[in-house]
Amino acid sequence: MLKPSETAIADMLELLARMLHARGYQHEMFPAQWVALRYFSRARRDLCTASELARFQHMANGPVSRTVRTLLQKGLLAKAKEQPRGKAEILELTASGRALLKLDPCREIEFILSSLTEDARCALNHALEILLHRLAMPEAKIA
Repeated sequence: MLKPSETAIADMLELLARMLHARGYQHEMFPAQWVALRYFSRARRDLCTASELARFQHMANGPVSRTVRTLLQKGLLAKAKEQPRGKAEILELTASGRALLKLDPCREIEFILSSLTEDARCALNHALEILLHRLAMPEAKIA
């Protein structure tokens, strides 16, 4: 097997991301909206707030609040009936949000990943963790 160049791997990662985004747009959803739905479906109840979603994504509250507001308007998220006193508003998926998650484009990736060997999944996971960690570091930027 030929050793792929860094450029070839980066191009494949970008193509994969674009394919996922294109599939998501078929459901009139932006990538940030899919991330939010996934987050609210998996997070502990006490972490189901817009602020915690922003923290999870390493983003400012403003853009995340707009995403959450859009999902509320679409009827995919709702404010939880029972709210803690004096704390951030707890959000939860609606039945429509849970139904839409069944069409999540990432499910295709999960299915494909399930066909890989455990060693291949571990190696891919390790490489992606390094990429994510290094990209999150300010000095990772190139001139």
